[in-house]
Amino acid sequence: MTALNDQATGRLTDEEIFLAHEGGKLGVSVRTSLADSRALSIAYTPGVARVSSAIARDAALARDYTWTGRLVAVVSDGTAVLGLGDIGPRAALPVMEGKAALFKAFGGLDSIPIVLDTTDVDEIVETLVRLRPSFGAVNLEDVSSPRCFELEARLIEALDCPVMHDDQHGTAIVVLAALRGAATVLSRDPGSLRVVVSGAGAAGVACARILVAAGIADVTVLDSRGIVHAGRGDLNPIKAALAEETNPAGRTGGLDEALTGADVFIGVSSAQVPETSLKLMAPDGIVFALSNPDPEVHPEIAARHAAVVATGRSDFPNQINNVLAFPGVFAGALNAGARRITERMKLAAAEAIASVAAEELSIDRIVPSALDPRVAPAVADAVARAAE
Repeated sequence: MTALNDQATGRLTDEEIFLAHEGGKLGVSVRTSLADSRALSIAYTPGVARVSSAIARDAALARDYTWTGRLVAVVSDGTAVLGLGDIGPRAALPVMEGKAALFKAFGGLDSIPIVLDTTDVDEIVETLVRLRPSFGAVNLEDVSSPRCFELEARLIEALDCPVMHDDQHGTAIVVLAALRGAATVLSRDPGSLRVVVSGAGAAGVACARILVAAGIADVTVLDSRGIVHAGRGDLNPIKAALAEETNPAGRTGGLDEALTGADVFIGVSSAQVPETSLKLMAPDGIVFALSNPDPEVHPEIAARHAAVVATGRSDFPNQINNVLAFPGVFAGALNAGARRITERMKLAAAEAIASVAAEELSIDRIVPSALDPRVAPAVADAVARAAE
């Protein structure tokens, strides 16, 4: 197996990557003492019977006396994994383990990866309904579009606990926070910006909707066939609904027509953007090229035509990373005992992320670092307050 890069360059090598994954990235730790026979009697038999009996009388006590009150199920069918696509549940598991590790490191939440060997929405819903007593929330991950929309909606209705598809809403929350940061740096009113979203999959739809919900009225969305507008006869139900919610000017055509005079470009698809198209944007524009590993346009090229540039990568300034959102969102929802993650909670999360960076904003810092320890507690607090 060829190394990705030589160790001497400071970049990653296959050797260190596979070594770090050997045996998996997760384990189980014990939170209570088992040091002597009395401790064993408390943690297991006979003491545990008293706790189980109490929960049998009042099921709500499970939240306090089991780990479900802080346990997230990270669920995937492996159909849309990172930049790898449909690689199946087993190949998706290292990613889900990584997601679970992020929950613990940044949100203080335990989580269990669950990869399912089915892509049938009915089967996935039935499986999670039957598993519901074992967890407190569901983080859907790497489920292909458009099934992800139906699956999330069905699970929200079927389960009495928080459910969120992070590829949709985690991305949207951080994009909104970043756009607020960029607008502040440029002394612009976010509501006055004309925004173009390239991509009408999971992330694109969620980004467009949260921007509209946040008061940004002029949002235009592109899919692989051009601008999403109500006059198109080839739209699936999700895109048809999106056409009613966006593009107030009734624009038609392709990328160039959408970008002419636009203030903001948000790329959440793999479609490459020519430099000639960026030249059509309004002066002092904002470009978020978020595809990984290859942005829609290289940041150095984007910087020739935009005042603020962000990507999804850690090796360029202004990384828009979902880890800024999902640990705090789930922690806040679980802390509040919320049954749903609402639009109000998502908007509160975006505001909290933006507020952490508020005193340190610059062209190269429109959101906090993904490693900033202040973010998850701030988001959790804001989400819990919004839930109440």
